[in-house]
Amino acid sequence: MKLFPESASHQLEFDKIKDLLTAHCRSEYARKKAAELRIHTHKKFIEPQLLQTHEYKLLFENHLYFPDDAVLNLSRELKLLSIEGSILSGEQFLQIKKLTNAIQQIFRWFSEDRKVSYPSLALIIEETYFEKTIPKLIDEVLDEYGIVKDSASVKLASIRMSLYKKRTELKRVFDRIVSKLKKQGYLTDIEESFINGRKVLAVFAEQKRMVKGILHGESDSRRTSFIEPEETTHLNNDIFSLENDERKEVNIILQKLTSKMRSYFPLLNIYHEIIGEYDFIRAKARLALDYNGNLPALYDKAIVKLVNAVHPLLFIYNEKLKKRTIPVNLSLDDKNRILVISGPNAGGKTVTLKTCGLLQMMLQSGLLVSCSHDSEFGIFKQLMIHIGDTQSLEFELSTYSSHLINMKYFMENANGKTLFFIDELGSGSDPDLGGAFAEVIMEELAKKHSLGLVTTHYLNLKVMANKVNGIINGAMAFDEKNLRPLYQLIIGKPGSSYTFSIAERIGLPQSLINKARKLVDENHFSLDKLLNSTEQDMQQIQSEKKRLDKLLKENEKLQKEMQQVIQKEKHKQQVELLKEQNQMNESRLVYMKEMERKLKSLLIEWKKTEDKSKVIKMMNALLFKQPEKQILQKKQKKIDNKYIETNEPVKAGDKVIMITNRQVGTVSNIRGKKAIVQVGAVPITVGIADLVVVKERPENNDVHN
Repeated sequence: MKLFPESASHQLEFDKIKDLLTAHCRSEYARKKAAELRIHTHKKFIEPQLLQTHEYKLLFENHLYFPDDAVLNLSRELKLLSIEGSILSGEQFLQIKKLTNAIQQIFRWFSEDRKVSYPSLALIIEETYFEKTIPKLIDEVLDEYGIVKDSASVKLASIRMSLYKKRTELKRVFDRIVSKLKKQGYLTDIEESFINGRKVLAVFAEQKRMVKGILHGESDSRRTSFIEPEETTHLNNDIFSLENDERKEVNIILQKLTSKMRSYFPLLNIYHEIIGEYDFIRAKARLALDYNGNLPALYDKAIVKLVNAVHPLLFIYNEKLKKRTIPVNLSLDDKNRILVISGPNAGGKTVTLKTCGLLQMMLQSGLLVSCSHDSEFGIFKQLMIHIGDTQSLEFELSTYSSHLINMKYFMENANGKTLFFIDELGSGSDPDLGGAFAEVIMEELAKKHSLGLVTTHYLNLKVMANKVNGIINGAMAFDEKNLRPLYQLIIGKPGSSYTFSIAERIGLPQSLINKARKLVDENHFSLDKLLNSTEQDMQQIQSEKKRLDKLLKENEKLQKEMQQVIQKEKHKQQVELLKEQNQMNESRLVYMKEMERKLKSLLIEWKKTEDKSKVIKMMNALLFKQPEKQILQKKQKKIDNKYIETNEPVKAGDKVIMITNRQVGTVSNIRGKKAIVQVGAVPITVGIADLVVVKERPENNDVHN
């Protein structure tokens, strides 16, 4: 993206965002990318970066582990590996092994399901593969501490075996000498030491002539002399020679390993970049969590739709103070290209302008933005900004001269892919003349189909926004009663500067205020007053709307609760009905089992007896007897034992028997020729003619009493 002026990145505080991003990076690769963060102008570069950051943010939010713990800065090692004839140390090879292990963990993490769930993150390793030969080559030569193994070559194994024998012999001879000289009182408390890799005795200085050997030095106090006994000189010489042979052989082995590894340099370099890339994406996701960044819709056209957008740096600052950051909502497209924001000073006009500009730069550099996910962003080729006092002392230009030079650049270079921001358009000159030029500038930028935000106090620009196609008004809300800005952008109407209201509230003499009013053009004053009144009316309407919305939500909540109660009661009735049906089904089951037993008995009888006619009669009697009749008879028997039928007319509250199914219930209501009978918790509608009023037998009452 082309920026104008060069300081635009600094003015919109994009450099501070880069500093915060760098602080989240762990590797040199990621820190370098953060410091050199590019603002792209092609969707094919922007979209994958946004999706990668969004997917990694989801990992954080879902508390899922991603294997990127290894923080490896191997640029120096890999550069050395690429040089012909170079030799890497054992420690450097261990770092390369860590790199391959880290890559292997990432490849294992991306199962088929995860490739589907996190396609943009999986895309980073799509063009490469894991080479298991690399760690295998290292393991064949080095142990876990980076020391070359004895098995790395036959010669090295032989040298180390000889070294072991010589050191063992040296220890035995040396221990014998120490024991002898200690008894003679020649040795200090230290007894033995090493100088230049050779084992020496710590002898009292006055006794040094009593010990035969080579003097290697003295202590700082000159009270101790370090002597190599002549009995061990040849052993030390042999050990020194073998150690030198060992170093040479280790060097040859490492050189061969480096040569083999050099063929994998391009792949290792890719591995290193992959680890760094995931670290960079992780840092972007971490930063997004700091300011509640989200993934908006991205289009390859000129459009800006901010929904609940906040300035990310202001959000982070307010979060520390546990303060709410008031969001902004605005929309720019081909129909509404320029938004003119008016309102009182310190009301949030410049913050709104900076929020829009900074979020656009962040999005085109692949960072998630601090707004709702249903926001929409286009892609712009250039971003132009004019904020604050741009007076140039170097070129002896006034504020207004610099302002016009910048506006000249805007008008000459702006196009349909330009997003611009102008703070206090026309300021720094005579209000009438400056306002006239401001109108010309805005009209020209509208013709160029550029999108942008303009802040102003000029009434003529507020009026112009209602007349020129593509230019709309916006106002920063202000609480006139309490004399405080509300930091809320209202689209569609201009705002008052509240000049006289603020003067009255802070206590300026009324006579001075009245005098100032007389000096102001009557039409100008009337318009500002009208804007003032309109804005306060709008605030009251918004307040009333919020109150009504709240009542509607409460009403919806009560409706839902009522529906739940009704559903619960219906469920309860269904359960009671099912219980009643289950009791009937149990009676049928008992009948079926009894029938099965009797049929089996008849079958046995059929096989035994010769008088088949007798068995047939028994079977007819059994099969053609209606089970329902038996059940009703049983029910009737129970009822007869408990109740006495009466000839009284049916009325509410009576205990009744239903003739059809012999169920007992209580009449709860009578509707014409029908009655509602409550059987348990289930209401049943029955014709009055099918009901018989009953009373409990006296003996049952006696039992209860």
